[in-house]
Amino acid sequence: MSAVYVLFLLLPLVSAQTYHWGPCPTPKVQPGFNLQQYLGRWYEIEKLPASFERGKCIEANYAVRGDGTINVLNIQLYKDKLRKAEGTAVIRDPREPAKLGVSFSYFTPYSPYWVLTTDYTSMAVVYSCTDILSIFHIDYAWILSRSRFLPTQSVLYAKELMKSEGIDLCKMKATVQTGCKDN
Repeated sequence: MSAVYVLFLLLPLVSAQTYHWGPCPTPKVQPGFNLQQYLGRWYEIEKLPASFERGKCIEANYAVRGDGTINVLNIQLYKDKLRKAEGTAVIRDPREPAKLGVSFSYFTPYSPYWVLTTDYTSMAVVYSCTDILSIFHIDYAWILSRSRFLPTQSVLYAKELMKSEGIDLCKMKATVQTGCKDN
């Protein structure tokens, strides 16, 4: 099967995603990442489009399980219903703790979840990219905050950081965090 044929088969699957020609960029991640400080609730401020995140009031909650893996609980309000997705995150290489893998199904492989920067108390920038046959890549990027709103300067800083690492943000959009109830 030719690569072009496979590409045309895969394109409808990624229509709600952000994809680009060529391989994934390899941005630098947070040096000395401390998972314990990162745990807890993060609110999504802005993101690249993702088919699994179409609602508002989106948040992610991280907690360590007894087996050492990380419980990931994503919550969003979509079509006036609270939707939850639970997954697992792991640190794939202890020498690079800011490069985690996340999976929301027992049957799917871990997807990259790279923490590019965080101050642990107010803001984090996360990036994920999957290379498809070295022809194109699908990427996701999130600006997260410990509160539902983040100062404009922090958002601009996060975007500049991602741009400087070769991440295309032309489709990045704000997540609605108004009219939310604490979950």
